[in-house]
Amino acid sequence: MIYYFSGTGNSRWAAQTLADSLHEHLAFIPDVKSQTTTEKDDRTLGIVFPVNGWMPPKIVRDFIKHLDGTKIDYCYCLITAGDSIGEAVRVLRHDLKKVNIRLDAAFSLLMPESYVCMPGFYTDKPERERRKIDRATEDLKEFADDILNRHHVEKTTKGFLPYLLTYVLGIPFNHIFITDKPFKVDASRCTHCGMCAKVCPVHNITMSDTPEWHKDGTCTNCMACYHHCPVHAINYWTTKKKGQYYFGRNKR
Repeated sequence: MIYYFSGTGNSRWAAQTLADSLHEHLAFIPDVKSQTTTEKDDRTLGIVFPVNGWMPPKIVRDFIKHLDGTKIDYCYCLITAGDSIGEAVRVLRHDLKKVNIRLDAAFSLLMPESYVCMPGFYTDKPERERRKIDRATEDLKEFADDILNRHHVEKTTKGFLPYLLTYVLGIPFNHIFITDKPFKVDASRCTHCGMCAKVCPVHNITMSDTPEWHKDGTCTNCMACYHHCPVHAINYWTTKKKGQYYFGRNKR
């Protein structure tokens, strides 16, 4: 079984590609109501998600709390990132250990950049997007082979000073900046199409005259609403003149 979380589609594509290669079932974490671990006869657990401030997203970490380690023989994770993942695997391994699950393999996948909320963060140019996806396609074949053969490996890109990224920058980043409070809508541009509400993976948006975020702590800051808005009416702090990206937006 593969459980995944995705906002702009990178992790969804990676999870689906793995599921097809491994002939595994796929489940979207926000839609898993009972949050039981796996099907009766499925003792392999895969978890796929985007890195969030060099850590696993809170929605993934909360999901792990409900897993049953007695049913798992082999567990692996696949983390997507625009650049590096810091010590996200270390955090995940610690969370899994609490529910008696050993993380046997870990992989990271370089994917097109979608985080644009801070100064200096931009989407990739189309050519770089294509290069990343082409490379990721090849990497997934290798990762699938490792998983099929139940290899105990870690093939990740931690980046420079990963401990600093995760534990010094990442913890306060996730505490302060994973929020829907800064979202703004340009009412003069908004067409009331409802796309933002439709694509929100945690159903955190209600359409009124313009989109309204619930501001109840459920937002994952995945930026799906921003990137899917067809008229660029949604912004978040420094995003007004930045690009948009979601997997498949620019046909290859």
